Amino acid sequence: MQRRKISCFLIVCNEADRIEASLKPLAGWVDQLIVLDSGSTDGTVEIAEKYADKVYQTDWPGYGPQRNRALSYCEHDWVLSLDADEVVTEELKGDVDRALSDPDLTANFIKFPWHTYLFGKPLKHGRYSTPQGKLFLKTGAKFKDRSVHETLLMPEFKTITLKGPLLHYSWRDYQHVMDKHLKYGVLGAKDKALNGKKGTIVYAFFRSFVDFFQQYILRLGFLDGQRGLLMAVILSQYAFHKYAALWTLTAKSSPNKIRQSNDE
Repeated sequence: MQRRKISCFLIVCNEADRIEASLKPLAGWVDQLIVLDSGSTDGTVEIAEKYADKVYQTDWPGYGPQRNRALSYCEHDWVLSLDADEVVTEELKGDVDRALSDPDLTANFIKFPWHTYLFGKPLKHGRYSTPQGKLFLKTGAKFKDRSVHETLLMPEFKTITLKGPLLHYSWRDYQHVMDKHLKYGVLGAKDKALNGKKGTIVYAFFRSFVDFFQQYILRLGFLDGQRGLLMAVILSQYAFHKYAALWTLTAKSSPNKIRQSNDE
């Protein structure tokens, strides 16, 4: 059986330093390659145009709405959702080809092993080593309408996990690690505030401790040495930022003010 066709999309902004590494293995392999750019000023669009079938230049409505916008452009039943910091390996491409050529395939959601690199080496334990669902059947699928952590919704999940890895180069340097987790923490707080959630500084401190313990001890992050300790501290800080930001948003702000701030 011929492999089922794949539409692939990336949502990007100012990724000129790494988008080529992501797009190059995809060009000529997937059957439709789409890039949605939201205001890049560093040459990202020009690089994307070398590889993608279509590059759309858009506003930025948030991660969930942008992924749903990209999903609407996908022509084929199977959709691959990637980021500019992710690279598909040849081993993974072979696994995908075999899975989507199986006439008895019943899965509609396919996960990839995720090899996340932190300063030169992959994290083998913890949150950033968990397989990620990146390939899915489009029927009935949509992303949660969130500013960040926009998980996929489907009527029913029938999941398989492949063996070939997806490489993930999330952070350029230490400042990027800090900036990214602070940004995501604040965005997550805004989503929670819009849904009526409230926070306290005491709970923010408590969650920072819990998340450190979970990452470093329960998820065996200590086995990754110094990188594992650093990642546990980063995730502890992320939890604190999220719930501290939630407290600041709900202490004196009305829902309308929160919504306006989120749009900005």
